[in-house]
Amino acid sequence: MERTKPAGTVSSGLDEAGGPGGTGSSQRRGSQAGAANGLLVRPSQPAWEKLARRAAYWGLVTAARPLHRTRMLPSFIIVGAERCGTTSLWDALRRHPAMFNAVLPKKELHYFDYQYTRGLDWYQCHFPLKSRASLAARRCGAAPVAFEASPYYIFHPLAPERIHRDLPGVKVLAMLRDPVARAYSAYLLRVGRGYETESFERALELEESRLAGEAERLVADASYVSFNHRHFAYRARGQYAEQLERMEKLFGRERIHVVDSADFFANPGAVHDGVLEFLGLPHHDHPAFERPSTRARAPMPDSVRRALEEHYRPHDERLAAWLGREPSWRR
Repeated sequence: MERTKPAGTVSSGLDEAGGPGGTGSSQRRGSQAGAANGLLVRPSQPAWEKLARRAAYWGLVTAARPLHRTRMLPSFIIVGAERCGTTSLWDALRRHPAMFNAVLPKKELHYFDYQYTRGLDWYQCHFPLKSRASLAARRCGAAPVAFEASPYYIFHPLAPERIHRDLPGVKVLAMLRDPVARAYSAYLLRVGRGYETESFERALELEESRLAGEAERLVADASYVSFNHRHFAYRARGQYAEQLERMEKLFGRERIHVVDSADFFANPGAVHDGVLEFLGLPHHDHPAFERPSTRARAPMPDSVRRALEEHYRPHDERLAAWLGREPSWRR
């Protein structure tokens, strides 16, 4: 889950061009798509700060790349969904002595969605050295595992297939939240970052036209980056069952673990232990679990809420059948 940051900052340390403050084709496409929808563009960073961040990032990546084979690759990935608590889960898991997140940036690498043309060696060079991780993990008597969390993976039409192909045997974690609340949270995030200027109701009305043909373009062109598909799928991203079913065909049920966001925040210790059991890692002292900070926000209009609840009814029923239990928002 991407945290809201002040305008002009970058959530993960990487922009859509693959580096802090980059100016690649993906960034240009994003700007063009945003302008086409009458969106505001975030104020850019000061030139000196942009150059310094870019130099620091690419310096580290360049230094690490020749030795990429000595570095770890993920044993599991948190694939989403966006605005469902993935940052809190990632933060709790990375405190386990046998788990190692990416060195830079720490949480989201976005390799399997819009960085894929950079190659697996680029991806691998972001993770710790195997030798150092093995030494650090000895204190808990487990083999070290690396992981990352990029919440666009579950929704991107090519990311699951890429993960399955490049990381044989990898396990995936999916975190789900009431899709109505998720949609509104995503909308508020886009408004806060200047991507969205419409009302929530109007943004939902525009969603179908904004997304028209974007998934097909992503499938047809591996280098294509869709601003609209990433940012304006308020309703579609909450249709969880179809995304999980797609992943099941690739990974099998036994390699997919679903975490209910409400359950995690109500009883984090038990959910955390369930994740460790799924990953085959020994239990360790529970970390200090922290809830995401909440801010006062305008309530969702009742009419919009009712319409979304009705929209999600068949999708939630399909999800309950897939899970074998009711999700928290239907109990």
